[in-house]
Amino acid sequence: MNIDHIILSLIVFVPLAGALVLTLLPDRGKTMQWAALAVTLLTFVLTLHLPFHYSYASHPGGFQFERNVPWIAAPAIHYHLGVDGLSMWLMVLTGLLAPLGVLISWRAIDQRKKLFYVLFLLQQVAMMGIFVSLDMFLYYAFWEMSLVPMTVLIATFGRSEKRRRAAIKYFLYAFIPSGLLLAAMLWLYAQTGTFDLPKLAALATQHAISPNAGALWIASLGFLLAFAVKVPVFPLHGWLVDAISEAPTAAVMVLAGKTALYSMLRFSFAIFPEQSHRVAPLMIALAAIGIVYGGLLALVQNDLKKLAAYSTLGQLSFIMLGIFTFTIAGLDGGIYQILNESLAGAAFFMLLGLLYERYGTYDMRQYGGLAQRLPWVATVFVLVTLSIIGLPILNSFVGEFLILSGSMQSPFAHHHLLTALAATGVILSAAYMLRMIQRVFYCELGPKPQAVAGWNLDAREHIALWPVVALFLAMGLCPSLWMRAIDSYGASMADHFAAIHATPPADPAALQTTSPQTTTGGARR
Repeated sequence: MNIDHIILSLIVFVPLAGALVLTLLPDRGKTMQWAALAVTLLTFVLTLHLPFHYSYASHPGGFQFERNVPWIAAPAIHYHLGVDGLSMWLMVLTGLLAPLGVLISWRAIDQRKKLFYVLFLLQQVAMMGIFVSLDMFLYYAFWEMSLVPMTVLIATFGRSEKRRRAAIKYFLYAFIPSGLLLAAMLWLYAQTGTFDLPKLAALATQHAISPNAGALWIASLGFLLAFAVKVPVFPLHGWLVDAISEAPTAAVMVLAGKTALYSMLRFSFAIFPEQSHRVAPLMIALAAIGIVYGGLLALVQNDLKKLAAYSTLGQLSFIMLGIFTFTIAGLDGGIYQILNESLAGAAFFMLLGLLYERYGTYDMRQYGGLAQRLPWVATVFVLVTLSIIGLPILNSFVGEFLILSGSMQSPFAHHHLLTALAATGVILSAAYMLRMIQRVFYCELGPKPQAVAGWNLDAREHIALWPVVALFLAMGLCPSLWMRAIDSYGASMADHFAAIHATPPADPAALQTTSPQTTTGGARR
C-alpha cells in the first residue's frame, strides 16, 4: 500500500481530526485561527497530490486513487472512494478556499471562535466526502452532514436578527428535497441490490435498472429536485438571497453551487441519462431565464450582498445551461465554469467582507470615492469584477465561450433562441458589476468614508486575495492545464449518452426475472 491508496481518506478526515483537536484547545487569543489555518493548509497540500499524480493517459471516465472496502454486509454498503476528471479539481478548489476562508475570518470572527472554526472544518469534511464518494449511501451521509454546520453557522454568526429565519429557510429548502433523494436511492437499491455508482452507471447503459419506466422517471425527479434546489435553479432559489445576506464570509464562499452541480453531473447524468436527456429542454429554458432574471435583479440592488446573491444565481444558471446541452463543449465549459465561478465568487465575497469589516454596511449608497482612500482594495475589486464579467485572457471568458459554443451545438429545439437570451447575461453582468464599481469607488466621497477612515489591505488580506487573482490569469491563459482532466470526463459522459441511445432497451420480462444480486454481479467495472 502506498499513499495513493489512502490519499483520499487523508484529505477527507484530516479536517475532521483537526476539528476534534480544536475542541480540546483553549479558546484564547489567536489559537483557534492559527490551528484552523494549519489544518486547512495541510489539507490543501494533500489535495495537490491528486493533480501531480493523476494519470491523464488512463482510460477516459475511469476513477483513480480508488479505495473500495466492504463496510456493511446487508445492505451492501462499501467504503468506496475515487476521483476522476470531474471531481479532482473540485477537491483542490475546496482545499484552496478553506485556508482563504480562515484568513478572511481572522478579525471578523471575534466571539465563539472555537464553535466557528470547528463548524467550518466539519463543512470541509462534508464537501470533500461528497466529491469522493462512489457509494450512494456514503455519499448521502456526507450530503446530509453538509447541511448541519452551514445551518448553525448562519444561525449563530449571521449579521442581523434575521439570521435564524435565514438558517431555517436554508435548512428546510435543502432538507425536504433530500428526503425525496433518499427515497429514490432506496428504490434503486431495491431494484439493483447495490449502492455502487459505477455498477449503477453500467446498468443504466444497458437499460437494466428497472423495467418500470414510470418509476425510473419519478426516481430521476427525486434526484434532480434535491440537486436543483441546492444549486439553486430558478425558480427554486428562495433560500439564496437570505442565506447569502446573513452567512459569514467564510461560509458564503462555499454556500451555493459546487456540491449540487457536481452531484447532478455525477449521479443524475450517470444513473438517469435517458431521463436527464428528456428533461434537458426544460432545464435549458430555466437556465436562460435564470441568467436574465438574476442579472436584471442584480442591476437594481443597493445592497452589495443581495447584488452578489443575484449575480451568483445568474452565474450558476450559466453553468446549468452548459451541462444540459450534453455536448462536449458545453460539459467541459460548465465544469470549468464551476471552478471559475467558485474562485471569482469567493474573491468577491471576501472583498465584500473586507468592506463590511471597515465600514459596517453593505449599502452602496453609503459608499463612494473609496479608490482615493483604499487604492489596493479598489485595484483587487476591479480585477475580480473583470473576471466575473468574462474579460478575455481571464478565467471566466473560457468557460462562458465554451458554454455558449456548446449551447449552439445542442440538439434541442429553440437552442439558438435560448442561447441568444443567455448571452444577454454577459451584458447584464458587465452592467451591474461596473455600476457597482463606479458607485462604491469612483463617485463622490460618501457618508461612510467621510465618517470612518478605514484602512487599506494589510499583509494577511494581500496573502488571501492575490493568489486567487493570479489564478484568474493562469486559468485564462493556460486553460489546458485544467482541461486535460475535465475533458476526459466531458468526452466520456458524451459517449455515455451516445451509448444509451445506441443500445436498445432490455427486454422487460428478462429484467423482471433477474434478481438484484444476479443483475449487479456482472455490472462491475
